[in-house]
Amino acid sequence: MRNNAKLQSSFELLVTLAFGLAILLPLVVIAFIQLAAANTNLSAIESQQAASKLASIATLVGSQGPPAKQLAQIQVPPNVRFIYVGNFNNTVGHEIIFVITSPSGLSDITAYTPVNVSGSLGGITSTGAYLINVTAMSSCPSNMNVPCVYMTPEV
Repeated sequence: MRNNAKLQSSFELLVTLAFGLAILLPLVVIAFIQLAAANTNLSAIESQQAASKLASIATLVGSQGPPAKQLAQIQVPPNVRFIYVGNFNNTVGHEIIFVITSPSGLSDITAYTPVNVSGSLGGITSTGAYLINVTAMSSCPSNMNVPCVYMTPEV
């Protein structure tokens, strides 16, 4: 009879712990999913800030005309796959485009500038601070017939 009571209390404790884990496990999974979504949102916000900063500096340098030049520091967040200047071919355009990875695939974060921009920032894919040369040119290297603001990483 005494062993039966011990067995019953052990079984009750086991059932209670099983119910507790059954409730706790989904909460932990939901917390990790929310954390991943928050990291993706933070990367998107930081990418938008960096793109807007480059677009603003490009507008300023472009309005001054050649040979105006400015050095900009941007912070590249995690999850950045590519950075395009001008358009997706890195030819003359009006956008700074950060392509980031998100749970649903690739997302484009863009900033518009009224001046022609071009450049080669595709080599910047790792997280960190980078210095970017922003230079007004009378003939753009990617299209010699148009003036533009050209962006290259500082070496």
